[in-house]
Amino acid sequence: MSAKAGLDPRDMAPWAIVALVVVALLATGGVWFGGTLGAALNGAGWHTPDFSLGLIATLATEGTGGLWPGASPIAVYCGIILVFGGATAAVVIPAWMIFSRASSKTKGLAGPRELAAMCPAGIEQRARDLRPSIKNEPNLHPDETGNLLGDLDPNGPELRSSFEDVELDLMAPRAGKSTGIAVPRVLRARGAVLLTSNKSDVYTVTRAEREKIGKVWTFDPQAIAHSPREMWWDMLADCKTIEGARRLAGHFVASVNDDASKKDFWISAAQNTLTALFLSAARGNASVIDLLGWLADPADRTPVDLLRDADMIAMADQLQGTVRGAVETRDGIFETARQCVACLLDPEIAAWVTPDPRVPEFRPHEHAIGRDTLFLLSKDGGGSAAGVIAGLADATLRAGVIAAERMGGRLDPPMTAVLDEAANVCRISDLPDLYSHLGSRGINVVTLLQSYRQGARVWGDAGMDALWSAATIKLLGAGLDDADFVDKVSKLVGQQDVKTASYSKSKDGGSRSVSYRLDPILPPDKIRALPKGTALLLATGIRPALIKLRPWYKEPGAGAISAAAKAEVQAITDRAARAWAGSGNAVGGGVEQMPPGLPGLPEGALMWNKETAPGPGA
Repeated sequence: MSAKAGLDPRDMAPWAIVALVVVALLATGGVWFGGTLGAALNGAGWHTPDFSLGLIATLATEGTGGLWPGASPIAVYCGIILVFGGATAAVVIPAWMIFSRASSKTKGLAGPRELAAMCPAGIEQRARDLRPSIKNEPNLHPDETGNLLGDLDPNGPELRSSFEDVELDLMAPRAGKSTGIAVPRVLRARGAVLLTSNKSDVYTVTRAEREKIGKVWTFDPQAIAHSPREMWWDMLADCKTIEGARRLAGHFVASVNDDASKKDFWISAAQNTLTALFLSAARGNASVIDLLGWLADPADRTPVDLLRDADMIAMADQLQGTVRGAVETRDGIFETARQCVACLLDPEIAAWVTPDPRVPEFRPHEHAIGRDTLFLLSKDGGGSAAGVIAGLADATLRAGVIAAERMGGRLDPPMTAVLDEAANVCRISDLPDLYSHLGSRGINVVTLLQSYRQGARVWGDAGMDALWSAATIKLLGAGLDDADFVDKVSKLVGQQDVKTASYSKSKDGGSRSVSYRLDPILPPDKIRALPKGTALLLATGIRPALIKLRPWYKEPGAGAISAAAKAEVQAITDRAARAWAGSGNAVGGGVEQMPPGLPGLPEGALMWNKETAPGPGA
């Protein structure tokens, strides 16, 4: 039977002696140098005592006067403490930094080397290639080179996407979508801006800053920010072609249809009917109010006649066939169509898309080539203006595409489109298809969703898969609770080799072995538990990386922006108070005709019950 060999204490004695000598030399050197330094700083001059291992003993028995005559004892001891403290910090701080970086970085994720194309030097070179206007500029502001994503975890550098990238961000509510993504994108944009939202938070923070760059257009038909109506948009301007009319009809249908991939007979027939009516109104120079009248009275032959006058014979025959069909079928189709555009029955909403010579007209084609900002605000749920919002957003994006084609293929400076709450207030039915080429046109689209399933409910599973695949940048933030989706992401991040050591012991001794197994780099539970303010970055052609978002309130100049935001909030509060006070003047029972302003609407269409109607901004 063999005994396991151990270490003899006598073998360690020489090493212990060496260690004691080294410690003694370091301690003596620290006292010798520190005391001399303290004395010199005190004015006693640089007079070094003899260096010996008995220096510390002399200091203890004779005090500072025996080694540094004439020097203040306090100065001598302060110098010694300073030297030992500095030496300790010089060793501890680098060791702590190395340890913290090694412990905080998840193995298997991308580092600065893999992300070089998104780091400052790489993204600047890419921007010079994409934008002729800055190609020869000697010094570029970082915001001229790309869109800020955040800082690589744990210690940087900052990462930016190029102006060719299109982005999809999935984060739970209050995970940093507005403060870390939407607000910074609007504030840092160099060209035209489009923002959709169902809240006023981004609007209040960014409006004052964007006014310094260009005109701010606020489309607020449902009083999200209680903004006065200072613009109108010709909703029918792009409906003079069948394609334009069908696109607008599709936006209204999508606003009431929960899944664009599941259209029943009534939804499809209603979209066809709305297409014909939009086309007829645009070709016949009719108004939105006229269109509502045609929907209220299917027997009205005016839209059919206008289509025939415009030589749209096939479309006129189709509409006439619908009108002359079985009464039950016709009424069902028209009722479905009326439900799709029901928001236009509200005069407060219809006024924003009705010509008004008192306020300027918003022209998407002019907006795309400027530096103005368009805020599109709408509530979600019943009665929302989501169809109008989606129509105006789509018209602006398509205007950007046309402008890019005229500029040689790409907008310069690029347009920024932040589609916040896209699944609620901006249901552009073919957004997944648009993603495939908007980036190449210099239109940076950022779609913000609360979850993958939320997008699937709007565009269907196939549409959401297409949107996911087309997005060249994907940010996945905190609070993703869909188990299937999180597991899919974990598989996309990949696996890593994990070394496991094992030790076995027997009567004849012991043996040590090492084995390897594949474990997920980021298990699903870690993806779900990402801290607020962080996000998993999935960029095309690069391994996933973990980044820290950069909230606007932690950036330079946040104080002035915050003050302007507070002033804007107060202005909204004052406008809301005046609106509520105005509505309180008409309290009473019964049914009353709403204030005039949109002549020509079918009789009874604007009747409302004052006892049950919500107040302004409800």
